[in-house]
Parts: sequence; structure tokens; C-alpha cells
Amino acid sequence: MKRTTKIVMGVAAGVLLSSAIGGITAYKLLERQQLRETASFNELFQSNPDNMKLTAFSAGPNQLVDLTQAAESSVHAVVHIRATELSKTMTVYQQPDFFDFFFGDGRGRQQQVQTRPRVGFGSGVIISKDGYIVTNNHVVEGVDEITVKLNDERELKGRIIGTDPDTDLALLKIEGDDFPTIPVGNSDDLKVGEWVLAVGNPFNLSSTVTAGIVSAKARAIGTSAANGEAANIQSFIQTDAAINSGNSGGALVNARGELVGINAMLYSPTGAYSGYGFAIPTSIMTKVVSDLKQYGTVQRAILGIKGGDFTTDLQMDERVTEEMEKKMEELGVKEGILVGEVIEGGSSSGILKENDVIIKMDGKKLHKFSDLQEELSKHRPGDKVTLTIVRDKKEKEVSVTLKNAQGTTKVLKNTDMEILGAAFKPIDSDLRRQLNLGYGLQVTGVSGGKMGEAGIRKGFIILKANGEPMKEVEDLERVMKAAAQTPEHTLFISGMFPSGKRASYAVDLSQE
Repeated sequence: MKRTTKIVMGVAAGVLLSSAIGGITAYKLLERQQLRETASFNELFQSNPDNMKLTAFSAGPNQLVDLTQAAESSVHAVVHIRATELSKTMTVYQQPDFFDFFFGDGRGRQQQVQTRPRVGFGSGVIISKDGYIVTNNHVVEGVDEITVKLNDERELKGRIIGTDPDTDLALLKIEGDDFPTIPVGNSDDLKVGEWVLAVGNPFNLSSTVTAGIVSAKARAIGTSAANGEAANIQSFIQTDAAINSGNSGGALVNARGELVGINAMLYSPTGAYSGYGFAIPTSIMTKVVSDLKQYGTVQRAILGIKGGDFTTDLQMDERVTEEMEKKMEELGVKEGILVGEVIEGGSSSGILKENDVIIKMDGKKLHKFSDLQEELSKHRPGDKVTLTIVRDKKEKEVSVTLKNAQGTTKVLKNTDMEILGAAFKPIDSDLRRQLNLGYGLQVTGVSGGKMGEAGIRKGFIILKANGEPMKEVEDLERVMKAAAQTPEHTLFISGMFPSGKRASYAVDLSQE
């Protein structure tokens, strides 16, 4: 009787109580609609004891989800990836010192350095029967050889079709046909609390499946990726399905066996799973993969604003000051994307204004900046989008034609510059004023290649290449092609970091 009383009180308060029965955890649920206001709970229970049901064994909507079919259908399409970076001879350029100026030619010195081979492991997902595989960029970044091991123990050589450091995605290809695949689902349909599977090869344990739920969507988590840098575009699916080292590039699958995300990273103070894993949603993956396959590079649309989450900026740590409340009242909105600055020449130039709050894109509500990033990642330069904004406490719609980072709507294609393994853009006006520069090309991403071998990092500003000023990406392409035809095959680059530190590099363009 005592035990019955506890169950009754818990359910009456709206709590689901667990009870161990024969080693199986089950849940007891009272269907509230059958409660009569005029009857006490005890009277109702005595008259209808069947009202208490074990949902683990009930055939109703409360039945536990069966994940066995989803696991069986997906495990064969998830592969093990071994990525090898071979030993190389690197040319390191040392800046001229005192002795070079007085006893040498003043040009500095070059030194040959032999690197050690490195081997890394990860996972990948076959998305087409002819052998296209999606994985993380950090799994294959800077590698020379890729070996793909299928679930049936076959090993095949893989090659890189394209990479995108901004979303931490890469597209690989293995030769053959009739490979097992996973159907691609729509991650936008995922709901928080929905069951998902993480399929991959943690710690080199092949064909491993873990289960959990969707803990959050559109999550931005900062710098936590395996390579020390998070993706620039962050709108992750957060899950408590166990994701460990080696799971990177594996599949996040829903209960229907559909691919809804690419496992990317874990968040842990110890380096091992501690309850939080993150996956790149298929809403982003689908467009990136399509671009890499068609163009060899991602056609990225930029809105051309600087801003942030309205609620984050104005309610930091949930401490709302009188000044913040006044700002909210002044703008007439409490949620959305607060526009801090409109970039000159960008997509929104002449359309959006400072202190505008973007609350929707194409009718979809935007709660935070990661929502905006996810929506933009579905578009290409030249696409038109409708933004719903709040300005002067009034809601209005504006149409924006999206542009790329170069401020155009042109399709960008890979050229011979792909051997550099980096992306570039002219420095923006703010940085130019801050550093008192008249020109420069900023490195927006490095995914290995010749730039990575030379030690050039993201953020570096190229001022001159082989003595010529770098104002546009075309300038670098022209100088690089000319340098590749010389006997030295070397591109001498000088510039500075945003911190003000100056540096010079020698990029070896020779192809073995």
C-alpha cells in the first residue's frame, strides 16, 4: 500500500515514475483525460486499475522506439577512414638578420626541414551508390593518402573532391558502384527529444552504434573542434548519443534510418565523451556537398552585416540592467539578430541599417545568429531572400540579393590556385583603417596544400607576393602562375597578422 501511495502522488503531480520490473526499467503513466473532477484519485484508481499502463509493453503511442532497423540500415554505409600525411621536405624561409644585411644579399635564408609522417583516423558516410563519401574536413585536412575501409572489410583508395573548412565538411570519392548508402533526411524536421543514433568508428572500433536524443538545435559552441578550430558556420545538432574520437565524419541517423547530420565533435574537459556531442545538420551538408561536386568549391552567400544575438548581447548571463531594458523598449523587440554594422558594398548595403533587428528569413523565424547562418548556408550568391525586420518598432519586409565574399554574384570555380589549399579575400575597410593599410589579401581559411606546408595560418594578411602588391585575389593568381613557371617554383609572401606582427613565407609550388 505504501508503494501504491507514492506512485499515485507522483503521477497526480504530473511526474512519470520509473519502476524496475524484472531488470527492465518501465514507466507508469496516468492518462489525465480520464480523471473526473468529482472523483478522488483513489476512487478512480480502484475502479479502473488498468488506467496504469507499462508503456514499455503497451502497443499504444507511448511504446518505446525500436532502433534496430535504423542501425541495421545505416551501419553498412558508414566507413572507416585512415588518412596519412607522408614525410615531406619543407622549405622554411628565415627573415634577414644583421649578418644577412652586412655579409649576405639581405634577402634572408632558406632552410630544408624534413617532417615526420602522420596517420589519423575517422569516419565517413556513403551518400551515393557510385561512391561519394561525406566526412569532416579535419579528418582529411593536409593528408596525402586516404584509405577507406567498408563494413564488409574491403579497403579502397579514396580521393578528395573538395573541402570546406568553414563548415568542416569534405567530399571524397571511391571507385566502384552499388555501394550501400543512407537516405538523406531533412534535419529541419528534427525535434528536441527525438531519438537518434550516432554511427561511426570511435577509437578504431568499427561499426559502432550509440543511441541518444536530440538535446538542442542550432547550437554554436566556439572553438572545440578536433583540430583546435571550430567551423566558422555553426548551427550544430547537439545530442547525448556517445560521440568519441574516431566518430568524426560518421552518421547521425533518426529512428527511420535517415541521415540527419554528420558527427563533428564532442565537448569534453577530458577529451572523451562526457554527455555532449555535436553534428552538422543535413540542411547545411546537402548544399555544401552539391557545390563541392559541381564547382569544386562552395558558393557561399554573405548577408554583409556585423551583429549578434539580440538576446545574448542585451541579456548577458540573464542580468538585464535598466539600460538594457531601455534598449529593448527603444527597439521594440526582444529576440532576433541585432545589426551592429552594414558592410559597405555587401548584400545588405543600402537596405539594412544599424539597430535593425532581423526576426525572419523567408518566413522562418530567427532566434539567434546560428539560425541565420544555417539559413544562409542553403543559398548561393545571386539568390534573393526576404528578410522580416523590426525598425523603429515597426515590422517590415525587405528583399536582399545575396553576394559572395568578393561582393559579386559570380560563380567561383577552383583554378590552379587550389594547390595553395587556402581561401582569400580583400581585407575589409575596418581592418584596413585599423592597421593603416592601403591594400591586402586576408587568408580566410587554410585546408592544407602549399600554404599549410609553408606555415601560413588563417587570418594572415598578404601584402606582397614576389614583390608585387596584393589587392585582389586575381593578383595572387597571376603572380602564382608566373612563379610556377620559374626554375625556383617559389612564391615569396610577405605580410602581417591582425595583431600587427609581420611575417614572411616561402611557398614551394613544385609538384612532385
